[in-house]
Amino acid sequence: MKTGFIGLGAMGMHMARNLQKAGLLAGAWNRTPSKATALAAETGCRSYDSPAALAADCDAIVLCVSADTDVLAVVAELCTAIRAGSLVIDCSTVSAGTARHAAGSLAAHGCAFLDCPVSGGVEGARDATLAIMCGGDAAAFGSARPVLAAMGRTVVHLGPSGFGQATKATNQIMCAGIIQAVGEAMAFARSEGLPLDRVIETLGKGAGSSWYFVNRAPFMAREHFPAGFRVRLHQKDLGICRDMAARHGATLPVVESTLAQYAELIAEGHGDEDISSIYRLKSRLFDDGGESEA
Repeated sequence: MKTGFIGLGAMGMHMARNLQKAGLLAGAWNRTPSKATALAAETGCRSYDSPAALAADCDAIVLCVSADTDVLAVVAELCTAIRAGSLVIDCSTVSAGTARHAAGSLAAHGCAFLDCPVSGGVEGARDATLAIMCGGDAAAFGSARPVLAAMGRTVVHLGPSGFGQATKATNQIMCAGIIQAVGEAMAFARSEGLPLDRVIETLGKGAGSSWYFVNRAPFMAREHFPAGFRVRLHQKDLGICRDMAARHGATLPVVESTLAQYAELIAEGHGDEDISSIYRLKSRLFDDGGESEA
């Protein structure tokens, strides 16, 4: 399946490389052209000058962009040139409503759309071990499996359009609670004077462990937060979760608490750090004698 890729960010670049390793990547387009040019020089694929040019030349197109408006704008441009029978696989994190809208737009051109958001961090994108949660037509999912298998280890069809994104929203709520808990735990451990490297090694094998503890507690121990999953992006995702919950008349306390803390981090200039930088706020609970709340 001749596959094009759109969106060569921290995750997308690795995912595109894994498609190339599987012999599937025909080329790429990126809003910043230099990234597509660099990938083409590295892999021998083609650098396209527009999403429409890519769509006209490919059987499948993978998207990995930042926001709902980006997905809808790219899909609108794809629709100007895409061939009937083509498949669009969106690995962005957007709302379930956006996924359903995109699916409808492409269906009008005889094309299938799958919402296939991913989880596993930059490490998972690099190592092709992502968890990929998919919504859309079952037959289209079957056709997409070789492409998805080149990028992830756990690939699951959840149901109709929007179900992949609803599952990802569920994941993002979990991430919010876990990163808060890991941040508080690490701040507590430091306040007790514990050897943090050994604490991480030991508790990483215990009942309270998680992916975020094993992979991001070391960032907290070093107080260095290189961008893996940026605060700004998780803030955007949690805004989606908030809006989806509001349609049911619900308010999610973990989401609201995390959004407030992310707003504080962004105001302090940490919006492009990894979300493990929430530790900056948690450590202040002890720096301030426990009088303030993060």
